[in-house]
Amino acid sequence: MEILEDLTSFKKSAKRPLIVVLGPTASGKTALSLKIAHHIDAEIISTDSRQVYKEMEIGTDIIQPEQQEGIAHHMLGIRTPDQTLTTGEYKEIALQKIEEIYKRGHIPILVGGTGLYISSIIEGYDIPRIPPNEELRRQLQKELDEKGSAHIHEKLKKMDPKAAEKIHPNNIPYIIRAIEINIESGENKADKKNEFSSPFDLYMIGINWPREELYARVNLRVDLQLKRGLIEEVKTLMEKKYPENLPAMSSLGAKEIIPYINGEMTLEDCIEILKRNTRRYAKRQMTWFRRYDNVTWLNPSELEKIIN
Repeated sequence: MEILEDLTSFKKSAKRPLIVVLGPTASGKTALSLKIAHHIDAEIISTDSRQVYKEMEIGTDIIQPEQQEGIAHHMLGIRTPDQTLTTGEYKEIALQKIEEIYKRGHIPILVGGTGLYISSIIEGYDIPRIPPNEELRRQLQKELDEKGSAHIHEKLKKMDPKAAEKIHPNNIPYIIRAIEINIESGENKADKKNEFSSPFDLYMIGINWPREELYARVNLRVDLQLKRGLIEEVKTLMEKKYPENLPAMSSLGAKEIIPYINGEMTLEDCIEILKRNTRRYAKRQMTWFRRYDNVTWLNPSELEKIIN
């Protein structure tokens, strides 16, 4: 395939090559990244903010060791659900992994759907290393419960209009983190871009599905997660008494199933909400990815030719 030939040339010419495979959830990033990794002798770094958690393999769709085809994968299951990992911490660890991959003579590939993680690496964001303020988080959670997400988003908007513009009103963990950084540091959550250009030679590949086809893939993925034991996985997390307001427990696949386990909603309603929320998440992911102007976009037929 032409793109694989391009990557071979890119590998030869680039001094610090970094490949980025991006796309919304259920788009086929895993299959594509494995094909590329075999072709150019690469290792994969996950850029998924929920796959950093252990004990949530089904809900976060972490690739299992037997599916990795001998390709080294990094940044998977590095925290327990009750531990936090800020974007700044993620960036620091991921950059270390990239340097280790170079030393082994391999090419790093960023693969995942969390745009902020991708941007923190390829755009040189200077992200403040501010630890979580649990008291502030509890206060904001109380305000959220009493007044709703629009109130919290408006609170951020008054503090930091630029951050509020970037963060979706329903993305509560990001909103709370932005407020936290503003209050703790006294500065806006600027995620300041470095004055220097990216230290990497980039080759970015995106997967672009027609909306209805993507949504059908999302629905199928949820059905498969349920067959694999998603409900049992969430029950186990709840039995371990992980608070429901943790970032891990508020992720897709957990927060939608909890009301069913608590006897507050029917399973059918919870499944429909999970599918709807996942479709909306996929839409927000594509909105973020379209801000990059150097992506080679693949349509489904082009993707099929490459991975088969």
